Order: sequence, then C-alpha cells, then structure tokens
Amino acid sequence: MTATPRNVKPIKADSLKITCSNCNLRELCLPVGFSNQELQRLDTMVATRGSVRRGDTLFRSGDPFEAVYAVRTGFFKTRVSTDDGRDQVTGFQMAGELLGLDGISTDRHSCDAVALEDSQVCVIPYAQLEQLSREFPDLQRQFHKIMSREIVRYHGVMLLLGSMRAEERLAAFLLNLTQRLQARGFSQSSLVLRMTREEIGTYLGLKLETVSRCFSKFQEDGVLLVKQRQIHILDHEALQKLVNENC
Repeated sequence: MTATPRNVKPIKADSLKITCSNCNLRELCLPVGFSNQELQRLDTMVATRGSVRRGDTLFRSGDPFEAVYAVRTGFFKTRVSTDDGRDQVTGFQMAGELLGLDGISTDRHSCDAVALEDSQVCVIPYAQLEQLSREFPDLQRQFHKIMSREIVRYHGVMLLLGSMRAEERLAAFLLNLTQRLQARGFSQSSLVLRMTREEIGTYLGLKLETVSRCFSKFQEDGVLLVKQRQIHILDHEALQKLVNENC
C-alpha cells in the first residue's frame, strides 16, 4: 500500500461516511454507469482518505510519484520554483479534480501542491489505478479524458499568457473559475477567491498592482462587485465579450 504523504492526516474510518460509491462528486471524476460491484472495487483502490491543513504541501517537487489525489473538499494550488528563486503558480485545483498527474512521466513530482484552505483528498495508488483501468475500459477512458482536460487547460493558460491583455486574462480566469464551480453545484455569479491576488497574478503572468487595477476597473464599470475576496459577477456578458474579442 502507498505510504501516506507526510502532511496528509488520515481520516478515521468510523468518521468517514463518503466513499466512491456514494460520493456526490463521483460523476465529475468517475465514469457514469458503473455497477455497485464495480464501484466497491474502486472503493478498495483508495488507500487513504485524509486531510491537509491550509498552507501544508500534499507533495513537493522531486518527491517520488506513487499516487494521484482526488480533491474531496477544499482548494489547492500547484507551483514551481524558477531559477531565480521565485514561485510560479501553475494551476488551481478544487473538489472533484485530480492532483499528481505531473509525476507520471518521470516517476517524480515536478511541482509542489499546496492547500489554500483546510482540504480533504483521496489517495489513489497509481499502480492499482493502472491495473483497474485494464479491467474496466470505462475507467481507462475517463482517466484519459481527465489527462486530456489538463492538457487543454494548459494550452488555455498559454493562450492567456501569449496573446491577451491584462483585463482579458483576468476575465478569462474568472469565467473559467465560475464554470468549474457551477459544475459542482455552486453559484455562477458569486464566489469566494481561495487564492490571493498575488497568486492570481503569478498564475496569469501579471504584477499584483495590475491585478488590483483590473479588479478596480471591473468594479467601476459595473462588471463586478468586489469585497475583499468575495466576488459577485454582475455582467457575465461583459467578461465574455472581453475574452471573445481575443479569440
């Protein structure tokens, strides 16, 4: 069995009531249509269900790759360190999404995964995932879809950094975030940012002052209502128009 990462605190079995077979997020990370027997097999694949405190790392760059992690609750960021010592945010992950795919190619993780709030994860040993994927073609197809989605998301970030102005980058970021939250049953208009403006800027290739200025302009234009980390989108069409102009 895969060892529990040092900062993952196992959840006691008697207090754990959500498993793969009845998790309300399973349609986001597992193929629909599995039988109860097949879902029970998936339950046994999860080595550990545990918690990660805010600010702790789930894994670090250079750690051996042994498992992928399904986020049950909470929010994470992934980051890499540049040659001059700066941290570059490479992504934000929320409930129903996977972490750890970066380690598949080299058997070592290439980034840090840091909890932005107290979070819970399911630890899925990769060797068992590969074995079950061979037994269940639907699971293999779903895993390939997840990997493809990560590639598409990476390409989207490259588009942001390569061709969009600052306001367009922030608009695209907010639209993507709300779309992902909406798929999990949350409001598409109101959200609480788990990341700081500095982290958003690092992800989008913008300075902190530029991110703050864009938020202020969106509020002045009646596009957003901003109260610290609470964001209420007043005009989705205006954000979408900014993004579409660059497409």
